[in-house]
Amino acid sequence: MRYATVVLTWADGRVNTIDDTFARSDAVAIDAVRYLSPVHEGRFVELFELRGDLEHARALLADSAETIEYDVAGADGRGLAYVQCRSIGPVSELLAILQEHDIVLDWPMEFVDTGPAVDGDADRGLEVTALGTSRAIKRAAAALPAGVDLELRRLGEYEPATAHELTERQREIFQLAHSEGYYDVPRGTTHRELATTLGLSPATVGEHLQRIEAKLAASYASSNR
Repeated sequence: MRYATVVLTWADGRVNTIDDTFARSDAVAIDAVRYLSPVHEGRFVELFELRGDLEHARALLADSAETIEYDVAGADGRGLAYVQCRSIGPVSELLAILQEHDIVLDWPMEFVDTGPAVDGDADRGLEVTALGTSRAIKRAAAALPAGVDLELRRLGEYEPATAHELTERQREIFQLAHSEGYYDVPRGTTHRELATTLGLSPATVGEHLQRIEAKLAASYASSNR
């Protein structure tokens, strides 16, 4: 089985209808889409990973014209949002293309910075890992509509990770952080310096490192029970 991890950006800057709502807020952000699917009567259901003020997330969802029903769970600035909505924007076309070409998604889809921050806001794209045959992946990539840019990040034979294993991208970031002395005492590098090397924002690097450290801690705890 082959996989391709790509970052997709839309020319008008839009990715997902609900994410567009959150993008206008400095208090809370969507880091990833754990799942989304059409349900019935043109409705969709989504599960988002949130970072920031969860009460503000509830207010944004309540005020959104696209929201039919929602629930937010979590604490300490990290949470999940379950959302039933009327539309999901441009990403719906992506799902249709993947389905047409027999492509399976490896969830989650992560929002990533794709350009330097301007006035505090960085351009955002959607990092997607697609599974299928080489031919199917190529056909799906060729079917992307005008106005959607694709950047290939990784390509190869798919090896599924367990819950405590780092993804290939996480291993890349962890190895760079380790080699640059991020875990030395005192630290040999900073989020900002790592971000410059990786082409990400410091905030995104910090989020990646938090997830990496959480997985490593869970793996250690599991092996020492």
